Amino acid sequence: MPPARPAQKSLQHRTIASAVAEEVRRRIVDGEFKSGFQLRQDALATEFGVSRIPVREALMQLEAEGLVKILPHRGAIVSELSMEEVQELFELRALLEPRLLKASAKHLTEADYERLSQILQEYSTELRAKHVRRWGELNTEFHNVLYQHARQPRAQAIVGGLLQECDRHTRLQLSLTGGMERAEVEHAELVRLCKSGKVSAACALLKTHIEGVGKSLRNYFEEHNKTT
Repeated sequence: MPPARPAQKSLQHRTIASAVAEEVRRRIVDGEFKSGFQLRQDALATEFGVSRIPVREALMQLEAEGLVKILPHRGAIVSELSMEEVQELFELRALLEPRLLKASAKHLTEADYERLSQILQEYSTELRAKHVRRWGELNTEFHNVLYQHARQPRAQAIVGGLLQECDRHTRLQLSLTGGMERAEVEHAELVRLCKSGKVSAACALLKTHIEGVGKSLRNYFEEHNKTT
């Protein structure tokens, strides 16, 4: 029997899941669903008049974006989104990461540049495929490769923690603010500048890049708060 029917059902589920995700995302961002609010699959399915399958897919998508946490025995709850936290995290990153890049860049090897190129290619592919879960992971790996030769273990450990904490914020920034193309361009330029020996320019761009991500997130939520 040809597989057209199951494929059609799968496509339909994905389309419905996207619509459910969009509406739940809007309610979270607009403050209708507060931090800690429990998102019950059965209640959402009833409200939207759909089965639980696309609702579950929608919640998994929102978890990938950092808006929702899916916890054992509790189900899905709305993640806390603190603009004060965003500001502190990105200010610390902008302070520490250019320092690490300055110390590390001159020690990057051809193998390192090959890995950076691979990350950029995969990053581009995953952005266009909208595989949100991979965006933060690849972003973290990209930055860690750049800083790996800094020989500043304490600062590197702090930045490693900051990058992990910023993972969901990075995914949110790319998902909600249209920052995908800018991220691609700036990451590629960072690699080019380092490889050309223009370390000071690379450090300046890195600082601007990090500050830009934090600012775009703050601006997005400030604009949405004005409309609520």
